[in-house]
Amino acid sequence: MRPSIVSSYVPTRSPGGVGNRNHAPATRAEGQNVINETALLESPTLRGSVLARTDVLDRVKALSLLPDGMHVTTAMVASYFSVTVEVIRALVHDHRAELEASGYRVLTGTELSDFKQLSGIRSHTRSLALFPRRAVLNIAMLLRDSEVARQVRVYLLDTEYLARTQPVENPTPMDAAALDARIDQRITHVLGTTVVPMFNALIETSGEHRRELIALRAGVQRIEKRLRQHHTRLQRLESPKENRPLAGVMAAMDAMNGREFEEHVAELLRRDGCTDVVVQGGGRDRGIDITARTADGRRIVVQCKRFAPHLSITSPEIQKFLGAAKVLHDSEVALFVATCPFTRDALNIAAESGITAVHRGLLEDWSAGAALPVLA
Repeated sequence: MRPSIVSSYVPTRSPGGVGNRNHAPATRAEGQNVINETALLESPTLRGSVLARTDVLDRVKALSLLPDGMHVTTAMVASYFSVTVEVIRALVHDHRAELEASGYRVLTGTELSDFKQLSGIRSHTRSLALFPRRAVLNIAMLLRDSEVARQVRVYLLDTEYLARTQPVENPTPMDAAALDARIDQRITHVLGTTVVPMFNALIETSGEHRRELIALRAGVQRIEKRLRQHHTRLQRLESPKENRPLAGVMAAMDAMNGREFEEHVAELLRRDGCTDVVVQGGGRDRGIDITARTADGRRIVVQCKRFAPHLSITSPEIQKFLGAAKVLHDSEVALFVATCPFTRDALNIAAESGITAVHRGLLEDWSAGAALPVLA
C-alpha cells in the first residue's frame, strides 16, 4: 500500500515506517516521486501536477454541472462536498490565486449577461463565481474537513500511485470498476491488518496515553467500516456503461422552471407505462402536481420540487404531502420527486407512511432509463 493512506491517520510516523511495509522500499518510492496526502495538502506544486485527473471526482460522487456542461457554482461545489457555502468562500479567499490558475473566475457585467444568455442559467445576481472541474478537484485537495474531499484524495492518490509505479513497458489496462474495488480492498486491508493491530499493541503497553489511543483506534475502525460500506455501494452502482446515467441529466433539470420539471416527470411516468397522466399545476392542485395510474391500475399522485442541489426536503413538507396524497386523493402510490436531497427525518417519515422519496440521485437514475420499482 502506498504511504499516503496510513500517513493520513497516523501523521507523526517517521519515514519508512508502517506505511511503507506493503510495497517497495522507501528509496524506490522516493525515486518515483510517489506523493502522500500530507504533501498534497501542503504543496501547491503537487496539487497542480495532478489537476488533470478530474475523473476521480465522479468516482466518489456525481458532480452536476451548469447547463453549459463545463462549470459549477459555489453552491454546487458546497453541495458536492457536503459543506456550507461559507466554507467554500473562505477557501477561495485563502487560495484565490491557486484556484484562479485552475480556472476559477467571477463573472460580472456584460460577461455575466452573455454567459446567462448562452447557458440559459436563471440568476439575478450581479456576479457569478464559476468553477470548472479542475478547480473543483483543486478544492478537494485543499478542503480538510470534508469526508467527500478526503475520499476524492484517496482515489486521486491511489490512481497517481498506480500510474507512477506501473511498468512503462506493456502496461496492463484496468477499468474503473476494477480500480475502485482494488482501492477499497487495499485500504481496508491495511487498516484491518496493520493499523488496528498497531493500536492494539500500543494500548497494551501504554499507560499515559491509553485513552487517546483507544479513541484513535475507534476512529480508524469507523473509517474501515465506512470504506467497506462504500465498496458495497460501488459494487451495487457499477453497471454496464449503457445503463449508467447520461452526462448532463441533472444539469438539464436544474435549468428547468417548475412547470417544465413537472412535464419532465410526467414524461417519465408515461415512459414507464403509466396511463391517464395529468399535470395539475396551478393554485388548485390541492398539494398534488401530477396524477396518473400505474400499468396495473393503481392511483398515483406526485409532488414535484425543483430545488437547488444544496437545499433539502424537510419532514414538514413530507407531512403536508402525506395529508394531500392519502386523505384528499386516496392514492395507492405516492411519489415525492425532488432535484435535491431529503433530510433523514423526511426519509424516515416517507418510509413509515408509504411515500416513495425520489431524491436527486434516484431521479438521475430514473431520468437516465432506470425504472422505479414502485411503478412495476
